[in-house]
Amino acid sequence: MRFITDRKRATGLGSAKSGTAHHWSMTISSVALLILIPLFVFTFGSALGGSYEEILVYYSRPFPAIIAALTLAVGFKHFNDGVQTLIEDYVHGTAQKVWIIAMTCLSYGAAAIGIFAIARLAL
Repeated sequence: MRFITDRKRATGLGSAKSGTAHHWSMTISSVALLILIPLFVFTFGSALGGSYEEILVYYSRPFPAIIAALTLAVGFKHFNDGVQTLIEDYVHGTAQKVWIIAMTCLSYGAAAIGIFAIARLAL
C-alpha cells in the first residue's frame, strides 16, 4: 500500500503565485467600469445622431474624449484579463501560450486603435 501525503499529491498542481494579483486587477477594472460605462453611455448618447461636424465639436471637449478613452482602455484591459483566465482554464500546452499572446495583442491593439481614433477626433 502506498501512502502519499497531501503535499505530494498537490505538487505541480498548485498556485502560479499570481492569482491574488489577477483577482484584484479584475476587481478594480470591474469597479472602474461600473463608473465609466454609465458616464460613457451618457456622453455618447447625447452625441448620437449628430452630423460629423457636430461629433468633431463634441469630442473636441475634454470630458467626453477622456471618458471614451478611459472606457476603451479599461474595458479592453478587463477583456484581456477575462479571456486570459478562460484560456488558462480550458487550453493547455503550447496552444495556451499562443492563444494568450494572440488575445493580448488583439485586445491591446483594439484599445490602441480606439484611443487613436478618439485622439484624432479630439485634436
